[in-house]
Amino acid sequence: MTVTRFAPSPTGFIHVGNLRTALMNHLIAKKAGGTFILRIDDTDPERSKQEYVDAIQEDLEWLGLTWDKIEYQSSRLDRYAAAADELRANGRFYEAFETPTELDLKRKKQLNMHLPPVYDRAALNLSDEEKDKLRAERGQGVWRFKLDHERIEWTDGILGDLSIDAASVSDPVLIRQDGQVLYTIASVVDDTDMGVTHVVRGSDHVTNTATQIQIMAALGHSAPSFAHHSLLTGPQGEALSKRLGTLALRDLREAGVQPMALLSQMARLGSSQPVELCESIDELAAGFDLDHFGSAPTKFDVEDLYPLTARYLHGLPLAAVADQVAELGVPADLAEGFWNVARANITTLKDLPGWWELFRDGATPLVDDEDRDFVAQAFDMLPDPPYSAETWSEWTKAVKEATGRKGKGLFMPLRKAVTGLQRGPEMADVMTLLQKKPTL
Repeated sequence: MTVTRFAPSPTGFIHVGNLRTALMNHLIAKKAGGTFILRIDDTDPERSKQEYVDAIQEDLEWLGLTWDKIEYQSSRLDRYAAAADELRANGRFYEAFETPTELDLKRKKQLNMHLPPVYDRAALNLSDEEKDKLRAERGQGVWRFKLDHERIEWTDGILGDLSIDAASVSDPVLIRQDGQVLYTIASVVDDTDMGVTHVVRGSDHVTNTATQIQIMAALGHSAPSFAHHSLLTGPQGEALSKRLGTLALRDLREAGVQPMALLSQMARLGSSQPVELCESIDELAAGFDLDHFGSAPTKFDVEDLYPLTARYLHGLPLAAVADQVAELGVPADLAEGFWNVARANITTLKDLPGWWELFRDGATPLVDDEDRDFVAQAFDMLPDPPYSAETWSEWTKAVKEATGRKGKGLFMPLRKAVTGLQRGPEMADVMTLLQKKPTL
């Protein structure tokens, strides 16, 4: 069975970069009829907050990315401790005591000598007495995984055949000085315990993947299929990290972006397939294939979400937005007509109140000086509402006969005067919704 996972840290709100990872893993599981696990990476007790756990679930539910089960890494510390003990017993785990300053000096020295800035494994040469002395002076050390200095190779689901020389990578720290278990080992233990078969994540994790493949092997497990998607940039290719604070999913939701517009874009962004608006996650999953994705940085422009949102809303029936329409105070007998007019002229649902205000209270007339007398005469000829679908044609015909105006010179000034807009919906439809007679 196909098993995938999304493992966010509850230290902030999910943004578009996180979403890309979550969506890809969700679609792989969905397409295969497999299992999608939401795994909360909450091993950092100081930074992890329940409000962010709740927000992660709320954002995923808003998008319809439901999970088959949820796991919390904070409840699995005993499993990580057992794995650490196994690595110690196998001679693959060792304690190191360098301070950050000492490590920085070592890196600078290596760089000056044109050597790769990797940890020199000095801690492996410490005697038991030296370790005891360092513990007495500095407290507990960090625990590093001892890499086998060989090439680590795998076929990546997006990047193809990859090979990393483990000698060019520092032995990773798996447990901090304060005892906190770090992502690298927690993820390995979880992926193997939970039977994860496919892992899709950002290309900034490629080196992590190499070390995790070795850790899995040291613990007697084979690795899942890994795939690393490209990282998002801004529309001009600029780093997106500086703007992620404004691209949280809850901010996009507040701005009126529709879930399927966002998911449709994210499911194709960075692939060879064009972005197509889908109506459901099932439809997205059916057309999803990692083979279509490339390694080049992927440009993301939040403005592209709004035309997609408008197209999505344009296709919705009244039933999908009946509650929002009712909340505006639209009478039930006008709701269908109101939505049919409004949906073709809004970008997001946040635009909806403005249209009802126009129909309920009337617009601020947009009248050119040379048309003022003409409009005043035309308004005098308009009866009081309610109006029918024939009112516009009957009214303009009478105004044409009375004034001699025709064509654009007749219709445009009246449209602008009635709606306050240069363009918009069919005026026959507008008239049926007007609650008050237009005035100057």
